[in-house]
Amino acid sequence: MAKEIWQPGNMLYPIPAVMVSCQREGEVPNIITVAWAGNICSSPAMLSISVRKERYSYDIIKETGEFVVNLTNRKLVKATDWCGVRSGRDFDKFKEMNLTPQKSNKISAPGILESPVNIECKVKQIVELGTHDLFIAEVMCVDVDDRYLDERNRFDLKKADLIAYSHGEYFSLGEKLGKFGYSVAKKKASDKKVKSAAKATKASKASRTQKQSGSKKAPTARKSTKTNKRRK
Repeated sequence: MAKEIWQPGNMLYPIPAVMVSCQREGEVPNIITVAWAGNICSSPAMLSISVRKERYSYDIIKETGEFVVNLTNRKLVKATDWCGVRSGRDFDKFKEMNLTPQKSNKISAPGILESPVNIECKVKQIVELGTHDLFIAEVMCVDVDDRYLDERNRFDLKKADLIAYSHGEYFSLGEKLGKFGYSVAKKKASDKKVKSAAKATKASKASRTQKQSGSKKAPTARKSTKTNKRRK
């Protein structure tokens, strides 16, 4: 196996493709699709998005200090792509994509009603990087569509059918391979009992098979003995 050496580049894939909504007071709300987005702190809950200075939404987010990260799924993939290649200077993106502005709970910027999860954010810091500026924000509130909750009131990733972005392409998420900590977790007592019972059943079957095999050979042995007596 050989590996090629490439020039520095963005190779951290797959990543989420999210629609970020924002709004100036008295203006039509806008949506920008962002791929450079991620969690950066647990307590307080914080995330970041990276936006180019020339984007229409850049100044809106910088001036208002607010935005909503809207998670995207299979149903929203077309809108996600379209909002990433069209400018709010020329289009009302909510109207063009038949999306519904959703009133937020903690900030003024609206979320997207059709999105399974809306993350309301307030900007805490802006870091100039290069092609993009990094907006560091605190999560003020999370709105979750109850259609995507399971019986334990947990967010069901499979039901939500979220999408990921990789090298210019959109993908649906694949099968579940494990959960956090499963590699070191102790096996449940119930699992041990099931395996123990299965092992005992297998041993019992093997024992019965051996006994049956031995009983079939016995008549042959007696017949052989009788034959020897006649010969004597």
